[in-house]
Amino acid sequence: QVQLVESGGGLVQAGGSLRLSCAASGRTFSSYYMGWFRQAPGKEREFVSAIRWSGSNTYYATSVKGRFTISRDNPKNTVYLQMNSLKPEDTAVYYCAAGRKGPTFEYDYWGQGTQVTVSS
Repeated sequence: QVQLVESGGGLVQAGGSLRLSCAASGRTFSSYYMGWFRQAPGKEREFVSAIRWSGSNTYYATSVKGRFTISRDNPKNTVYLQMNSLKPEDTAVYYCAAGRKGPTFEYDYWGQGTQVTVSS
């Protein structure tokens, strides 16, 4: 059974940082994209960032480029999202996802989400 478990969310002031983690288990993800998405209240879910388990390509939404960094630790089957210079508009539930097509859509597996709240 595939499981994606996010952690690391919380409350932070504008300009602060958080690091989200996504621990993946239940199958081999070597050919998968691992993505981060977010959904703010009243808004649709949107793509944030993605990376493949193999290779070095990374992908970012324009709104987070230069502030967020995605990385992975293959032995730990964990993907991270380092979020710096956070803004109130980054407030959302952040979801980890795994998919074969990627990088911005058609993900097969989703985590339960972790809340990120940025105060002004």
